[in-house]
Amino acid sequence: MSGAGTSAVSARRLGLAPSLLLLAPLLVVVLVAFVLPLLVLLHESLFVPAPTLKHYQRLFGEPLYLRVVWRTFRIAAIVTVATLLLAYPLAWLMTRAKGWVLAVLVGCVLLPLWTSVLVRTYAWTVLLQRNGVLNQLLTQVGAIDAPVKMLYTEGAVVAAMTHVLLPFMVLPIWSSLRAIPRDLIQAASLLGATPVQTFRAVVWPLSLPGVSSGCLMVFLLGLGFFVTPMLIGGPQQLMVATLISQQVRELLNWPFAGALVGFLLVVTCALVLLFNRAVRLERFVGTR
Repeated sequence: MSGAGTSAVSARRLGLAPSLLLLAPLLVVVLVAFVLPLLVLLHESLFVPAPTLKHYQRLFGEPLYLRVVWRTFRIAAIVTVATLLLAYPLAWLMTRAKGWVLAVLVGCVLLPLWTSVLVRTYAWTVLLQRNGVLNQLLTQVGAIDAPVKMLYTEGAVVAAMTHVLLPFMVLPIWSSLRAIPRDLIQAASLLGATPVQTFRAVVWPLSLPGVSSGCLMVFLLGLGFFVTPMLIGGPQQLMVATLISQQVRELLNWPFAGALVGFLLVVTCALVLLFNRAVRLERFVGTR
């Protein structure tokens, strides 16, 4: 018995080197494709042409860029709230469904993840353009007399981003709801609690880890979203990610693009730290 225990301990000790070898390709890719370009941009923003903060001062000193930053945060927040309102009832329904009904619901949630973001964005373009499906339908039923502008508006950007990011909210909430013991809900009912009281006292508090995770993912993805705002919103609905692309590809202003990247990086790290502090992320990754 002791020999088996010793072998297990030895296996765990010897497993570190093979694990590092297996992780080496991923670490190299992350280093080359993410860390090094990020460090180059941050270096450009702080040390080109000399040690300076003028690029960050430009970001916070010009009203145009402040409007872009505010629009980005506003749209990301609206999309987060919209996805939460749509995802929670769907996730709750998924916890109650069984058999083929559950399979259909899961398929509807996962199907957007299997489809290119570009394809889904162009689908919204077909729906929302002046001669698109939605305008034609509203005209035929008499709701409007002439086509109205739907594309290249903030509402269009919010709708398209909500559609794309909805699975990232549904899946964490569904995971949290599935982990709630049914006995707790039944016990609350037996004690005389109404469905609303049961939800408020039992279901909602226990589902908060999934809600927090989903909100964090959707908000952070919304801050850095690029394809959908660019195609659906156009120049009128410029967001930070589109502005970064414009500075790099069209204006070749790498230092200012690096300042924008540095600003988003600081915001992202701050939000992750706040989330870690609020819901104790260590419990979900097995660390203490």
